[in-house]
Amino acid sequence: MAHLLAAHRATAALDRAHPHVTFSLLHWLLDTWADEPAREVFRQGASLLAGRYRQLGLNQLLPIDRVWVGVRSTQADAFGGFHHPNQGYRHVQLASVITRYGRLSDPRLTSPELVALDLLRSYAHDCLHWGSFREYRLQEGRVVRSRYGINRRDPQGRSYSERDKDDAVSTRNLGIVMEGATDQEARTIAAEVADRLGLAERITEPDRLAFSDTTGRLEPSDFDSAHPGVAARFQLAMAGYEQGVGMRYRRFLAETGGTEEAALHGLIVSAMIGGDVSGLTGWLDRRYGARAFPRIFRSPAYTGPDPGE
Repeated sequence: MAHLLAAHRATAALDRAHPHVTFSLLHWLLDTWADEPAREVFRQGASLLAGRYRQLGLNQLLPIDRVWVGVRSTQADAFGGFHHPNQGYRHVQLASVITRYGRLSDPRLTSPELVALDLLRSYAHDCLHWGSFREYRLQEGRVVRSRYGINRRDPQGRSYSERDKDDAVSTRNLGIVMEGATDQEARTIAAEVADRLGLAERITEPDRLAFSDTTGRLEPSDFDSAHPGVAARFQLAMAGYEQGVGMRYRRFLAETGGTEEAALHGLIVSAMIGGDVSGLTGWLDRRYGARAFPRIFRSPAYTGPDPGE
């Protein structure tokens, strides 16, 4: 199975989904920046996330030369950043595909510090995807991922938990839980760097909404009015992600963790990284009774083992 994964990693192109975008490696991009404050944003953030993730059990970060950044596009309406379509971590290739914030048809960085902060969020986010526990199995000649973090798939490919309903305000889906936990960590790191460097006073319109998103400070009212222009689709994707992931995860933590929601969040992230769910399931059992994890998350259609079995 290892040789099949290696072969796929050697032949699978990272940029096929973005034929109009020119990519650079993240460390090449950082080396070319003349804006020292922007470089400082990423420097401080990288140091902060290394310490934070080490506390959670992740001792090695996604290598910076495994991060490809879209820097230019031949499409006039291409707008990059965390919410650019079809980007993120590629678990087969063990690499990340992201884009710099802003109009990709314009080589100028209109807000260099926000570009750096957005890249920091993306990198911190994908470091956790890269560092999360995973198992693979060979099925009908194909390599499939059978376990990722605290989530599993049974031999028929069914996920451990069901999808949330479209109008859900909270979540009981492990995919959303892990994505929400991952991005909460990334946004928290971005927010701390922004506060240290006083970025809130230097980010102006039309970038205020993206700054609030990157630092985890969006409010429901932020999406009450339309935002026309090149960034409109980006902002629509931002709203969908916030409502479908960020808000649902925060509501889940509040409902399930109560006054201990920070502790629950930490247990989720640690279990994702290490693959040992005993701390998380034990915490849930003490609070909600035996076998709380399957009662909260397990889909009736799932036929595989529960976490820890």
